[in-house]
Amino acid sequence: MKVILKKDYELLGDEGQILEVKNGYARNFLIPNGIVTPANASNLKSFEEIKKQRSRKVLKLTEEAQKVAADIARNTVTIRMQTGEDERIFGSVTSQMIFEALKEKGFEDLDKKKIIIKEPIKSLGEHEVEVKLVHSVIAKIRVNVIPQETEAEAESEETAAVAEGETSS
Repeated sequence: MKVILKKDYELLGDEGQILEVKNGYARNFLIPNGIVTPANASNLKSFEEIKKQRSRKVLKLTEEAQKVAADIARNTVTIRMQTGEDERIFGSVTSQMIFEALKEKGFEDLDKKKIIIKEPIKSLGEHEVEVKLVHSVIAKIRVNVIPQETEAEAESEETAAVAEGETSS
């Protein structure tokens, strides 16, 4: 029996694909569960129209994602990490940290699961991370990892700034 997949189904294929399956499998499982519809003339015609609409929608989403990718690529995210001796950071930079930094920059509608860190970031400096937006659009963002100021350094800078302010008066 020829059928059209209504939605992606891991065992069979992708949405809109036309397949040949056994009659019993189609009638008893696939059709009642809403996974497929019979491939007759009217269903084929309606699926062609749905494909056209979906392709326009995908094209529009891809164009919007490319604009967002360009905006992301122009930005650099700075993340402060606690460091030990030899300027080595404790732990590593996570996708959650990068996601939070991107949210602060105004990119709220990103998915943290789509931030791809190829190698764990365990050193100071600038690193490149990929953010998958939609379909084949991948944005690359620069992540600058800098040491976090310790409380003693922050206090010494504050006292230096106060002392400098007093001398200039």
